[in-house]
Amino acid sequence: MATNKTIALITGANQGIGLATATILAKQHGYHVIIGSRTHANGLKVANDLKSAGFSADAIQLDLTSDTSIAAATTYLTTTYGHLDVLINNAAIFLDGNFSANLPTRELYAQTFSTNVTGTACVTESLLPLLRASEQRPRLIFMTSRMGSLAVSLDPNTHFYNLDCRAYDASKAAVNILMVNYARILGGGAFVNAVCPGLVKTRLVGFSEMGASAEVGAERVVELATLTGRACEVSGTLTDRDGTVPW
Repeated sequence: MATNKTIALITGANQGIGLATATILAKQHGYHVIIGSRTHANGLKVANDLKSAGFSADAIQLDLTSDTSIAAATTYLTTTYGHLDVLINNAAIFLDGNFSANLPTRELYAQTFSTNVTGTACVTESLLPLLRASEQRPRLIFMTSRMGSLAVSLDPNTHFYNLDCRAYDASKAAVNILMVNYARILGGGAFVNAVCPGLVKTRLVGFSEMGASAEVGAERVVELATLTGRACEVSGTLTDRDGTVPW
């Protein structure tokens, strides 16, 4: 599929922050957005809705826990587009506490890391050649959380200090170092950053009434997905919409 638009793949983009990000990139920035979703029908509905409204979109089935799914998605993207300008690693799960259904500790960590860390790493590694083939300076974004910050987590004044979310927290700390490594590997050839969207009213957190809208959560993601030029200093960062988040 030939297109002169910036091509952006967002994982887990059929709902929540991923959906808001894809919608804003398509509608406000003219991007061709690719909706990655574990259930293809869900992503296809989003893509078709965008296309019906006159915007540019596509959908792929993408299950971060399946090497077969990742390989098939990579083959499709390579054959159809030949490059990728933006990859937003948004898909994640949160199983701690009330969300865990009393999983044994090993299973809780295994499932959390399989999606949030291992799956994210496998997708990124598989799509790296397509990012490198971009004629732009590609943007690689990892969705993270302040809950993965060592400094913030040790602050007794933080609002989640007494929450027991050890598996999720550990997975997001791992995502942060994953981002750092890809910033190192890609060097000045790409913008590579981690973003904390803040507490957002999504299914991930049981649609908490304390959360902001998905559109607000997407603000910093969109900013980094639309970077241009050679501003090397905007790489290897951990930020939210208010500024720098401590490691």
